[in-house]
Amino acid sequence: MQLLRTSTREEQDWTVVEASGQLDVATAPQLRQVLVEAQYGGASQVLLDVAGVQFIDSMGLGVLVGAHKRARSHAGAFVLAAPSERMRSLLELTGLDTVLTVASAATDVLDAQG
Repeated sequence: MQLLRTSTREEQDWTVVEASGQLDVATAPQLRQVLVEAQYGGASQVLLDVAGVQFIDSMGLGVLVGAHKRARSHAGAFVLAAPSERMRSLLELTGLDTVLTVASAATDVLDAQG
């Protein structure tokens, strides 16, 4: 079983969370905690870079929806960056591509701010 690795950094006006590995029932609580700490710790704009995530299940999708809801309830922003084709297909299948803000790459979001 592959674990989920995360790192967090501040870049421009964004808190950037990079995730890699598997985002599933076993690891979703870990990512949720990282995102909650960022969002309730004062970050109004959170960018989740999932370029390194190879797998996501329904629990992982739930973490994304939760982060989106927290951002909206606090007039903030939550952007999902660099999802794989498989993840994009899953977002489309579930309709989450119309709910979440999705960017092709983290640099697209950061460069637009700079």
